[in-house]
Amino acid sequence: MSTPTLKSQADVELMWRVLMTPLGWRGRSLWFVLVAPDDRPIPHVYEIADLPDTIDPGGHAAAAELWRDLLSEVLPGGRIALLLTRSGSGDPVRADRPIAAGTYAACRAAGVPLEVIHLATDDDIVPLSADAVLASDTP
Repeated sequence: MSTPTLKSQADVELMWRVLMTPLGWRGRSLWFVLVAPDDRPIPHVYEIADLPDTIDPGGHAAAAELWRDLLSEVLPGGRIALLLTRSGSGDPVRADRPIAAGTYAACRAAGVPLEVIHLATDDDIVPLSADAVLASDTP
């Protein structure tokens, strides 16, 4: 099987669907993949397990700095693809949007190139676009 090329949000969503099937989660995690400048993901998926429902700005900043340093040292010119997972089903819940918004904001501040963040629940994977979560009135 060849490595996919991630040129669009749909490509990123398909990658997560292939990597994470079957769906079903015990708790909240954040998964990430490094994406090379040629739009091909590095064949390794990293998990930050047992993520709390709320993350303070310092936690978001520390993660963004880690990703910035990792890209700088290992994959200059690359970017990060992120998947937030949680148990349950349905549309994003109150705790999903602030985590995505804080991640987008911290990555933007740290200069970390980032794909659209996706959310995987027990029954689906959906995009959490920066525009949608940063403009959301839902805390």
